[in-house]
Amino acid sequence: MNPPSLIAFDFDGVICDGLIEYFETAWQAYCQLFQPDETTPPNGLDQRFYPLRPVIETGWEMPVLVAALVKGAEDQQIIDDWPEMALPYLEAENLTKEQSVQTLDGVRDQKIQSDLQSWLNLHRFYPGVIDRLKTLLDSDLPIYIVSTKEGRFIQALLAQSGVDFPSDRIFGKEVKRPKYETLRLLKEKHSVENIWFIEDRLPALRAVAEQGDLDKVQLFLADWGYNLEGDRATATQDDRIHLLSLQQVVQPFDQWI
Repeated sequence: MNPPSLIAFDFDGVICDGLIEYFETAWQAYCQLFQPDETTPPNGLDQRFYPLRPVIETGWEMPVLVAALVKGAEDQQIIDDWPEMALPYLEAENLTKEQSVQTLDGVRDQKIQSDLQSWLNLHRFYPGVIDRLKTLLDSDLPIYIVSTKEGRFIQALLAQSGVDFPSDRIFGKEVKRPKYETLRLLKEKHSVENIWFIEDRLPALRAVAEQGDLDKVQLFLADWGYNLEGDRATATQDDRIHLLSLQQVVQPFDQWI
């Protein structure tokens, strides 16, 4: 296997662990939407929320997942049936997806505007990944971040950890296009076929795999990120997707596959 001609990383769940921030924001949005009598999270609720984070596809589901846990849903039930069971929690309170996501974004925006440093401090980086990024940035290999998180926050989080990542190499939520479309643009810009893309969400990798003109892109599922055991098992059976460990990602490229 030849080394990559260009490499692209997702951010949340690959470079950065934002689970603490996710839960705090989801809890506060839940309190605003569902108005529980108790506004302090029950002991251990965060530890149940973290491993279930992968079931969430879009932001409106975050406070709903909290509601499901508070109201007694079992973890395995959530893993098995989340797409069907999520919306009824909102409908029971005469709430909409739009209200949910607006509340969530409002909580996050207020926190960022009032105390950006505290918000940044709720994020952690996976062991070894920051040093790996620095090494790649010092090489001649084009390196990009392709994420659904806003680029300005990605840059702020990296800067806090001593990484001066060029802003024109970060494609965040603001570009408003699918990740496979960004990879297509990078392929054309650099005139390369052998792109390596590291992502923790199986659906995002499958969407790339469905693009006929991106058939040379090597796809890696980060097994340390926001995915479930079933996702990782599925990846091992998919001839387009390589399962990648945190131990491998800091190694030379010939150790990745």
